[in-house]
Parts: sequence; structure tokens; C-alpha cells
Amino acid sequence: MTVTLNPLYRFETFVVGAANRLAVTAAKAVAEAPGTVYNPLFIYARPGLGKTHLLMGVGHAARSINPRLAVEYLTLDEFVEAFHAAIAAGQGEAYRKRFLDVDLLLVDDVQFLTHRREMQAELLRLTDALQTANRQIVLTSDRPPAEIEALDERLIRRFAGGLIIDVAAPDYETRVAILRRKAEERRAAFAEGVLEAVAGLGIDNVRELLGALNRMIAHQAVSDAPISPAEARELIGGTAGRRSGGVEHSEPSVPTAPSEPEPVAAAAVPPTPRGAEQDEFSDFLSEIHATVAQQVDAWRTQIGAAILRWQGEGYRTGRLEALLDSDVAPDPDQAIQGFERDVERLRTMELEAAELAPELAGSPAFRDPAEMSAAEALLLRARNGAVPPPAPSPIWQLADVVEGAGTRVALEAARVVVQEPGARYNPLVLVGGSGAGKTHLLHAIGNLLAGQCLGSVACLSAPEFTAELIDAIDRDAVSAWRQRYRRCVALLLDDVHLIGEKDRTQDELFLLFNLLVESGRQLIFTSATAPAGIAGLEARLRTRLEGGLMVELPPPDPEVREAVVERELIARVGSLDPELAAYLASRPADSVRVVVAQLQRVLNAAEARGQGATAALAREVLDGVPPAPVARKPGANRSSGIVAPTAGGARSREKTVWEWPEIGDRLLEEWR
Repeated sequence: MTVTLNPLYRFETFVVGAANRLAVTAAKAVAEAPGTVYNPLFIYARPGLGKTHLLMGVGHAARSINPRLAVEYLTLDEFVEAFHAAIAAGQGEAYRKRFLDVDLLLVDDVQFLTHRREMQAELLRLTDALQTANRQIVLTSDRPPAEIEALDERLIRRFAGGLIIDVAAPDYETRVAILRRKAEERRAAFAEGVLEAVAGLGIDNVRELLGALNRMIAHQAVSDAPISPAEARELIGGTAGRRSGGVEHSEPSVPTAPSEPEPVAAAAVPPTPRGAEQDEFSDFLSEIHATVAQQVDAWRTQIGAAILRWQGEGYRTGRLEALLDSDVAPDPDQAIQGFERDVERLRTMELEAAELAPELAGSPAFRDPAEMSAAEALLLRARNGAVPPPAPSPIWQLADVVEGAGTRVALEAARVVVQEPGARYNPLVLVGGSGAGKTHLLHAIGNLLAGQCLGSVACLSAPEFTAELIDAIDRDAVSAWRQRYRRCVALLLDDVHLIGEKDRTQDELFLLFNLLVESGRQLIFTSATAPAGIAGLEARLRTRLEGGLMVELPPPDPEVREAVVERELIARVGSLDPELAAYLASRPADSVRVVVAQLQRVLNAAEARGQGATAALAREVLDGVPPAPVARKPGANRSSGIVAPTAGGARSREKTVWEWPEIGDRLLEEWR
């Protein structure tokens, strides 16, 4: 499972300062000479300080020096998951052997070895094997080995035998350098002193620092004037910084064996007459015969050894056996390498199929490299049988979101995300109270992303995400459940604040987050509170949420409230009453939902009374202010209040108390 390294995570893009200089120096030394110095290299730091960046930088640098180097990067959870899948598919030994052929192994988030005795034993065995073969292993963690709970003492000693080094929080100068570098990459220009003002806030987490930069870029994009240092300090604040702290698989490059000369056809040696002496020409022919026979035996021996190896691992070798029956000697290296590439493809397909449909594990279709089409058809069947994730609701569209001073930044960020999914604001976090419109905006963005036909877009609430996980655990189908979301082009999660204190949900979201971000896919979250205020949220998730763009959706201002009322009146009544819209907009409301509910009360009252919705009716319904009495026309006849029959026998409408001046005036006085 060779994971594609993030192309942005290189030594060249890593800002070096006093807090990380030693770690960078050690990492570069390892990249230049894998397996000879600092083996293993163990780097630890709090979340958000660049461990993963540094780890992938080692891989990129090592490959640039030696492109034929086999490099593998994976998180510990991916290592555990893939190992369990291999065991389920009956390929445990093959999976172990695969890592022994790796020249440089990069393992992220080793702290999750806690209480995993079986995986600790596997990692210990792998570390010993790689060190014996002079192959390099580099590991990262959010704490030193001695502080990883219940970690095997033998592993601690192995790590200590190499080099254990930490990455500290960046100082002021490094923070300024990071902001300048990232602003330059984003082609964002700020007034003099703005970046220095943000660096001075004391944000000691690089991921949060980049999140602050994203906020400034987003706000400046919708502002008429460049942001000032004072505005930057007010926008970002310093509280965040004062806190303490999937994937596409690619084949490792296989060296191509140098081409061998075309074999010479074996020549028949003419029989030597009995008793005749071997002349010089006969000796020459004998030497040619012996040489050719030796060459033929060599390639047959090489093919035969490959047949025995792959038969021992349970694969059908008919394709290789057919070569032995050929009269023309093939290129054995080319034939064996092609066979091995197809075996690796079969393994990859079988692992995916087993995760989608466990009953397909060990299927004979995944054991014959000569029948790749059968394996592909079986995998396609497993994919088609998988239930797609929940999609965004089509009733919420971006055109229906009213733009105002409070929503302008969020709408601009939404447009950028739709234009460049996974590129600029990833993740995008929408923060606001109940009814602020964050769910509407979340689904609206999802619909636009889905409309691009790039793949499935998952959009669901955090409680739904947790409920699905619980159901998958109950059915022993967690692997298939994971695959539903790993195939998505975007994940949109509503009310992420509700995953606080839910450890397993956070574990799964953390893995999914890393996989989607590393593969350039978009993540969007909504929350009732900023990530820093979510109780029970793990630091590794909090820093990732804060590393994107966090946009607050405030309660609707009068401008937005009036626009909402006008839109709803036209949609429901077909006409616009400016006085009614202005009155409803003037009433306090902490959400668009409340504004619409107030309008609905007025419309219901108007329908019940058989009259149109007016500002006067709204005051009566919402504030209890009765309408002004209707003045009696001069000379009009008074009624006794008795309903008189009309000429057609129908009763005429009774006059209300407001149309009977004396009684109406008295009742009004009593009501007052």
C-alpha cells in the first residue's frame, strides 16, 4: 500500500527555525543516506507542528536522490487496518513480506500503538528486519516513546537505539517567516505590519497559524480596503495560539533489468566418427553447444524458481509455465516482473473487494494473473453493491442564501470552494448558532459540487455519521462502511460539535480527514461553536479543523431579515408589501428560521380571517396591538346587531363591535 506523498510536503516548503532545525537536519541526513544514520529516526511533537510534513519531506528527498528507491508512507491506523484485512484475506505472510522489500518506511502517528500488543509485536518484528537489512524506518508521534501508554519496552529500546528528536513550537521570527511564505504561495498581499501583528498573537501551532492566514485572505477578498494590523488582531485574536498543545496507491518503481542478447538457437553437433579425433572445428561447435545449453538452463531455472514461489503463495502460474514449453527463450526478467505487477494488482483489488464484501476474500478470481478481467469484474460487482453515502438535500440551493454583511465572507468562501474544491479552503468550517443558515449553506455547496459530476458527495450530520458507525460495528462491516466515504470526492459534516466525547467517531473522522485532504478532496464542517470550544474534541482533530478556513455566521441583520421576508412574500403570496416587510425586519430575530416563522404566523392569521397580510395585522398577531377602529360614515344607519335576512334568504354579515361606535369605544376603553 504505497501511499502517494503529498507533493506540497517537501523540505523546500518547510520553514526552518530554531525550534525545528535539529529535526530537519536529522531528516535530511536520513534522506541522503537511508539505513546508515539514525535508524530508526523517531520525531515527536504536538499536533500541528509539521511532523507529517517533515516525514513526507524525507520520502520526497530520498526519491529525488534515488528514483528507484522503494518508499512507503502510511499512518499507524492504516498499517493496522491493512494488516487485519490481509489476515482476513489469508495473505498475512505476503503482507509482512511486502514491507521487507521497502527501502524507506515512513510511519505516522505511532502514538496509537497504545494497548495494541499484537501490532506492537508486528512493528517490533518489522523494525528488527529492516535494521538487519540496512533499510530505513522513520516514525512520528505526538509524544516521546516512553510516554506512549503500555508500549513494549523492547520497542522503546529499539527507538532509543536510533535518534529520538522533538519539534518545538515556532518562535516569533519563524511564525512571521511561515506567514510570509504561505501568503506568497497564495499570492496574497497584505499591508505592512499585518503578518507581524498576527505572528505576535502567540499562535504556537502552525496549522492554526495557516487557518488565521486563510481568514485574513477571505475577509480581505470581500473588503473594499486592505486589512490593517489592528483589524487583523481583532479578526484573529490570540486565544487559539495560547493553547497548548487514503489515498491512491502507486507501485514502487521496479528496476528494469538490462536487456540480454538474443539467444542463439542451439546447433546440432554432428556425430563424430567412432575413434576419430576431435578436430578444432568440432571443439568450437562443442563450446557453442555448451554455452547455449547453459543459457537455456539459466532462464528455465529462473522461471522455475518464480513458479515455485508464487505457487507457494497460492497464485496460479499457468502464464509462467507456458513459457517453459516455448522453443524460443524469453526475457525471464521481463516476464517475471510483468507477472509480479499483475499479482500486486490482484492483491490491491482483493483488499478493496474484501472491504466492500467480506465474502469475496480469498476468491479464486484474485489468484490468477492470466485472468485479470475476471478479477476486475468481481471488484466492479462489489463496488456496485456498496450503498452510496447520503447526498446533499436538493431543496437547499446557494441562490436562496441571502447575501448581507454577515454572510458575505461565507458566500465568497463557498464560491471559491466550488470553483477549486480541495485546493484553497480545506477544510471549510462554518460556525453559527441554531438557525443561522449554516446547514442551508452546507447542503447548497454540496449540491454545486455534486453538479460537477466529479463523483459522489457525502453530506450528513454528525449524529448520523456516528449512528452509521455503530451499525457497522454491530454488523462487523466497518471496512465496507469506511470505503463508502473514502470513495467520495467531498465530505460535508453538519454539527461536528456533537462528536465531542465520542472517541471512536473521532478516530474514524481523523483517518478519513487525513486521507481526503492528502488526496485533494474537499471537507466542509458546520458547528455551533468554534473548534476550540468543543468539549471533548481531541487536539489532533481540533488543529486540523482550525488549519482551514473558519467562517462565523452571525444572526441575520435587518438587511438580511427584510430580504428574506420579501422573498418569502413573493414566493407564497405573489406580491410584496413593503410596509409588512419593513416591520418584520425591524423585529429582533436571532435566526432566519425565526423570521420565517413570524411571517408564517401572520399569513396563517390572514388566511383565517379571509384578508390580506398587512403590517397592521402583523402588529396585532405578533405584538398584541389591536387595529384602529373603523370610523362610522356620517348619516349611516345604526344596526341593532340582529342579522337580517337578505332578499335571497341568506343572512347578511354581522357588524363587528368596531363598526358599532358606542360599544366599540366602550370595549376599547375597557381593554386599555
